[in-house]
Amino acid sequence: MALTQPEQSGVLHGGAGPRTGALRGTLATTACMETLQVGYLHAVAAAAGCSLSQPFPDNGIDWHVSHGAPEHVVDDEVTIKVQLKATYQIPPRPAGATFSFTLDNEHLVKLARTPVAVHKILVVMLVPRERDQWLAAGHDRLDLRHCCYWTNLAGHPVTGRRRTTVRIPTTRIFDDRALCEIMTRVGSGGTP
Repeated sequence: MALTQPEQSGVLHGGAGPRTGALRGTLATTACMETLQVGYLHAVAAAAGCSLSQPFPDNGIDWHVSHGAPEHVVDDEVTIKVQLKATYQIPPRPAGATFSFTLDNEHLVKLARTPVAVHKILVVMLVPRERDQWLAAGHDRLDLRHCCYWTNLAGHPVTGRRRTTVRIPTTRIFDDRALCEIMTRVGSGGTP
């Protein structure tokens, strides 16, 4: 049996194996990472039954996520603000209970402010360095690699001169269930 070119290069139909040899556009990797994390956020919000809006101009916060439910105590619809970040410098499945992520102090001050009328969270996406490893598609799924983690930095001190390292808990995987739980806590008058 003769192999087709994609099978010879390691691409298996159904999403298994590496995907090499694609002619990718010249858009900067960091710009592509921003687009990937927005896609992740959209997928999570859709599965959680949330709506998204993008502030214009953004003033340091990327997205507003709203969740409507008659069970909310403070209002029938609650909103949080989300700041997205992405990096390929941290490997997938970070060892330990947390991993380090460095923020510009200006961003940290905005995320750490307390008290607030609308709570904020930081969502950090870990992506593979090579773009051909970001996605794997099959007939029954689209796997997006690697993962997003979230944290609430309210009250976090600025410790660096220009940048501050924060710790992101590895137990806080940002998915639809996590977003629903965040919104339930905020909807009852609590914090994310």
